Amino acid sequence: MSLPVPGSSSPTRRGVLRGSLAASAALTLGGTGLAAPAFALSGRPRAEWGVQAGDVTASSGLVWVRADRPARMLVETSATESFRHARHHLGPLLGAGTDFTGTTALRGLPSGEQIHYRVTLVDPDDPRRTGEPVSGTFRTAPSRRRDGVRFLWSGDIAGQGWGINPDIGGFRAYEEMRRLDPDFFLCSGDTIYADGVIQPSVTLPDGRIWRNVTTPEKAKVAETLDEYRGNFRYNLLDHNVRAFNAQVPSVVQWDDHEVRNNWYPGQILDDPRYTEKDVDVLAARASRAFGEYFPVSTLHARGDGRERRVHRVVRYGPLLDVFVLDMRSYRNANSPGRQADDTTGILGAEQLAWLKRELTASRAVWKVLAADMPIGLVVPDGAANFEAIAQGDPGAPLGRELQISELLRFVKHRRITGTVWLTADVHYTSAQHYAPERAAFQDFAPFWEFVSGPLAAGGFPANALDATFGPERVFVRAPERANLSPMESPQYFGEVDIDGHSGELTVRLRAEGGTVLFSKVLQPGRVGQ
Repeated sequence: MSLPVPGSSSPTRRGVLRGSLAASAALTLGGTGLAAPAFALSGRPRAEWGVQAGDVTASSGLVWVRADRPARMLVETSATESFRHARHHLGPLLGAGTDFTGTTALRGLPSGEQIHYRVTLVDPDDPRRTGEPVSGTFRTAPSRRRDGVRFLWSGDIAGQGWGINPDIGGFRAYEEMRRLDPDFFLCSGDTIYADGVIQPSVTLPDGRIWRNVTTPEKAKVAETLDEYRGNFRYNLLDHNVRAFNAQVPSVVQWDDHEVRNNWYPGQILDDPRYTEKDVDVLAARASRAFGEYFPVSTLHARGDGRERRVHRVVRYGPLLDVFVLDMRSYRNANSPGRQADDTTGILGAEQLAWLKRELTASRAVWKVLAADMPIGLVVPDGAANFEAIAQGDPGAPLGRELQISELLRFVKHRRITGTVWLTADVHYTSAQHYAPERAAFQDFAPFWEFVSGPLAAGGFPANALDATFGPERVFVRAPERANLSPMESPQYFGEVDIDGHSGELTVRLRAEGGTVLFSKVLQPGRVGQ
C-alpha cells in the first residue's frame, strides 16, 4: 500500500519542504508496502522518517530526526529558504542505544521569525559520506504581544484498531491541520496505542472494509522496548504526519495508551495478553521510547542531574504559557474515589506544588492548562473504579477531586487570571463551563474546559458529568455508539486564536472536513475564566 504525498499550498512557508516531503517514492518499509521517502545516495545515512520540531519558544526549539544507521546529526538554520548565512548546530551521534533517533537543541534564535532548518546525517566513519538533507520550518514565539498566537490541539492517534488506511488517504486530519498553518500543535496524549493491535482489515457494520497498513510491532500489545519504539514509528509511516511534523512544531504530553489502557504506578496486570505483568517495567520502557521519538525539552539529554519528566511549562511569548501536565506518572491507584483524604491525587504532591509555583510566577495573559484527562467528565475503569478525576458523586470533593479543589481554590485566592483547560482523551468534542453557583464545592472562580479528539481513532458517546465543580455542557458532538471508525464519524481537533491587540482568546471546536462546530470568545484579565 502506498499513500499520496500532500501537495504544497503556501510557497513562502512550504516551499522549503519540497525536497524532503515530495520525495516519497521508492523505499518500502518492513514489508508493509507503504512507501516512505527515498534518497538517491545509496549506502549513506537516510532520514526516511522525516523531521520534527518541538517545545519552541521565543529563542529556542528542538529538532528531531531518525537515521537508518549510525550517523552524526547536523542541523543548519536560516532566515531564508536559500540557507544563505546559515548557522550550524552540531547534534548527537545517533546509534542503536536511542533507536537511531536524536534531538538537537537550537538556541539564540530570533523571536517571532520563520526559521528554516535542514538536517544532514553524516557517516561517523567517513564525514565525506552524507545523506540527502531533510528540511523543515517553524515560527519562533513572538516577543511582542501584538503579534498574536494561534495553535491547534487534539489527541488519540491510531486507536481502537483504526490505523493508517490508504483507501481514505491515511491520517487525513493532519493534512487539514497543516493547511491551517498554526504556530504549534498541542498533542494532548494517547500519541500511540501501545495496547492496540492493528489488524490488516476490519469489516464495518455496513459491510464496508477498513484496510490498515500493518507492521510486526502492531500485531500484538507492546511489552519490549523495541515494540514500544515500533508503535511510535508506525504513526510516522503516514505521509500526512510527516508533512505536518516538518511544518508545525509540537508540544507533546502523554496519557495511558503510551503504556497500557488505564495504567497507574504500581499496577500488576491480570491480562493474558501480557507476559510482563509489572506496569512499572512497561512504563519505563514506554517512557524511554516516548523520549526518543518526540522532541520534549524536559526529556532531552540534560546533563544537569535534573529529573527527566513530561510536565513542564512552554512559554510562548507574552500572551501565552502552556502548562503541560502529567496526570499519569504520579497518580494513585484507580479506585471508587470516595476517600476523604488524598494527598497524591492524579498529579502527585510534588507536581501540584510545581504547578502552583509556575502559575504564580507566570506573567502571560493566558495560562493554558494542558491536561491529558478531563475534570468533570466521569471516566470509569471497570465496574467500580474510576480512571480520571470525577467519580460520579455530585457532592463535596472526594478522592482525586480533593487535589483539583485545592488547585482551583489556589487560583481563585491568588487571583491568577486567564486559566483555560484543554484536553482530549474521551474521543468526542465538547465545551464545559464550570461555575461555583452550580457546584457542591464553591470556593473557586468560574472556568472553561474544552475537549477535542480523536485525531485518528474510534469515536465514543459522551461521558456523564459530575456536579462537584458545577459543570454545564454548553456544547457536545459525539457519536451515538461506541468505537465508530473514522469512515463513520469525523475526527476532531480544536483551535485557539489569541488576538494580539485585544488579548481575546477564541476557541473553535473543529470537525474534519473544515466545519467549525462551536466557537467561544474569552476575555483576558479574569480570575479563572
